[in-house]
Amino acid sequence: MVIYTLVEESTHGDALATGKTVFDRLVGADPHAGAVYDYYVTFDEEDTSVAGKARWGELPTTAPVDSDDGEDLLERGWEATKEEFERNLDRVKEAIDELSDEEIMRGEDLARHAFHQVGAYDGPTIFLYTEHGTGIRHRGQLDRLLEESEELWIVPADVHF
Repeated sequence: MVIYTLVEESTHGDALATGKTVFDRLVGADPHAGAVYDYYVTFDEEDTSVAGKARWGELPTTAPVDSDDGEDLLERGWEATKEEFERNLDRVKEAIDELSDEEIMRGEDLARHAFHQVGAYDGPTIFLYTEHGTGIRHRGQLDRLLEESEELWIVPADVHF
């Protein structure tokens, strides 16, 4: 999947470097962070035939959020997060309506997995991250970040989980 981090930097190079630091944290390369994903490939990497550009096509390596490319990447990330949340929330509602407490407790129809995904702070249901590696889980959090940042960039990466 493609995820995105929002970083406050003044140049393309600095934004990409900070983005890679965030992705390093998310794959556990930082000894103080737990791995959320197995590995990542940014879109400046040319030496892979199975990830990044080879898998998803050309994406900007990074872009200012207020540029056309940046707005497109931001919309992709937010829409994917919202769609995954809604899909899992529908599964939770269905489980509550159709399963007994015992069936939910046993995890029938992957009910407990859906509950977990709705409450997730990171991982395959979260597509946008702050420069601290924190998942952006709701629109108010995203809007606050957009309003408070002066030079915000978005950096995409192909991740495996």
